[in-house]
Amino acid sequence: MKKFRNSARSRTEYSMLNIAVGIGGYAVNTILGLVCRVVFTRFLPKAYLGVGSFFADILALLTVAEMGIGIAIVYALYKPIAENDTKRVASLMRFFARAYRIIGAVTAAAGLCVMPFLRNLVEMPQEITQSVYLLYGIFLFNNASTYFFSYRGSFLLASQQNYIVTGLNYVVTILQSILQMAFLALTRDYMSYLIIQTIGTLLYNLMIYFIAGKKYPYIREKAEPLDRETKQSLFRNTRDLLLTRISGLFVNNTDNIIITYFKGLVETGVTSNYTLFISTLTTLFSQVFDGMTASIGNHNALEDDEKRYEMFRFVNLSNFWLFSWGAVGIAFVAFVSSDLVLFIFKEDFVLSPWIPLILAVNFYLVGMQSAVWTYMQTLGIFHYGRLISFVTAGIKIGLSILLGADYGVFGIQLSTAVGRILTDVWYSPWALYKHGFRKKPVIYLRRYLMFAAILVGEGAVCFFLCRLIAISPFWNLLLKFLICSAVPNAVFFVCFRKTQDMRMFRAAVKNMKGILLRRVGIGRGADKE
Repeated sequence: MKKFRNSARSRTEYSMLNIAVGIGGYAVNTILGLVCRVVFTRFLPKAYLGVGSFFADILALLTVAEMGIGIAIVYALYKPIAENDTKRVASLMRFFARAYRIIGAVTAAAGLCVMPFLRNLVEMPQEITQSVYLLYGIFLFNNASTYFFSYRGSFLLASQQNYIVTGLNYVVTILQSILQMAFLALTRDYMSYLIIQTIGTLLYNLMIYFIAGKKYPYIREKAEPLDRETKQSLFRNTRDLLLTRISGLFVNNTDNIIITYFKGLVETGVTSNYTLFISTLTTLFSQVFDGMTASIGNHNALEDDEKRYEMFRFVNLSNFWLFSWGAVGIAFVAFVSSDLVLFIFKEDFVLSPWIPLILAVNFYLVGMQSAVWTYMQTLGIFHYGRLISFVTAGIKIGLSILLGADYGVFGIQLSTAVGRILTDVWYSPWALYKHGFRKKPVIYLRRYLMFAAILVGEGAVCFFLCRLIAISPFWNLLLKFLICSAVPNAVFFVCFRKTQDMRMFRAAVKNMKGILLRRVGIGRGADKE
């Protein structure tokens, strides 16, 4: 069997490549996606935005059939990939393929079982002319069919080649968005929009499937079955991740269902414009951590506890830098008059000014967990936190029911924030420090509170300065963006410029610069050598 060809690059180089492709592709895709969204709102009624968000949340609940086995398998792949153990990798991939085919079939069956109850879950507005069953069926097909091919993409992620998966995804999505806009402008037909999306999904999954098989042919060869001990370990990890996944779905994927129940599809569609910006920024920042995840997994598989912890502090500081900056921008670029929504989607789509503020709080709470969750996954300590998330879900749903009717979107988002603060915000770091690093969790708590105090200070300065701006939607947006970028970055530099973590940050930047220069030099001098 062939050895892994990815050994030619270092962890840093793979992280750089993954992050660069992720951010670059996502930036282009986001701009085009936003244009596509504007075209969508110009040629179709608001209710169609709500349909997509509503079905997406229902299908997210059905993907519990995935049971977290993807994360468990990727974790199991880190060590054999690092050790070039191709036989074990092939055995894991054989198991993975069979598991995902079963999951795809179960997801499709569960989705079909939901179909007879759709009329009870949502009342379709008159402006939506297509059958609710047909629309739902297309969404279900897109979701279930992915499982039959996507497992090979997970192998590429584990082998630090996220750039292949990410880059191809963006190429297909960009082409898909261009076609969708053209067909919407010509036909004003939602079905054409969905059919193009279906073709794009199938094309992307098939391309990843064949690329991985061609690049690493041994994953297609007949492999030995996994030993009993490995299967038992996978089942334990999958069981723990299943519980975490179920509770996470109730926390993260029920907002649109609750909003639709209390306020209707139109309100869900209008709110989705706000959550679109949040998810866009979240995904953009996640490109950084996604690009490093496999390299962190490789690092954890080979290094001792102290070096793992040292790397975590660096990643956690980067985590705070990005998500504090983003939270301030969400709160105050969109706050007061919802400048961003007003500029792009006009007054009909503007909601209460308090909604961007509570969305920013949730964005920060979730974002600050990124480093923690990355390390819990790559260290394999899945079972800690599998039950606490059910408490989060219970608090969130209970408060949403109490507050949703009177306070609408704000009440539902506030419920989510309260649930997270009371549970996962403190428990996951506690589990990581106690069982992953074997250090006192209070160390993390002190650092977290320091970060929060700095964020409040940044927010206060930005709020004062942004209140002075009242010109026009465009200039308001531009000036607030500049303020909410300059202030958090300046405060961050002043507060951390002399710390060990900042020295690591500078060393990492210097290392990346050196790698880039060497790569350029090697490329130019290849003929001479």
